[in-house]
Amino acid sequence: MANHMTYEAFLDEVTTLITEKYDVADKTAIAMVMQAQEDEYFSGHDDNPKICTPDRAHEDARTVFEKYGTKP
Repeated sequence: MANHMTYEAFLDEVTTLITEKYDVADKTAIAMVMQAQEDEYFSGHDDNPKICTPDRAHEDARTVFEKYGTKP
């Protein structure tokens, strides 16, 4: 069984982790992930879905929250 997710499932997981770990509303977490995606933060993930692992989702949730969660 593969330990990686599809790119879309990975983005969903990152969004869910942001809401759970940082007590952020769904709409806000989605906006953060969409902005990170627009800024091409996830471009490597799309090119190589094998990096879309549960452990990486936790790491990316933290990074995305730290970068995009502080904006008003």
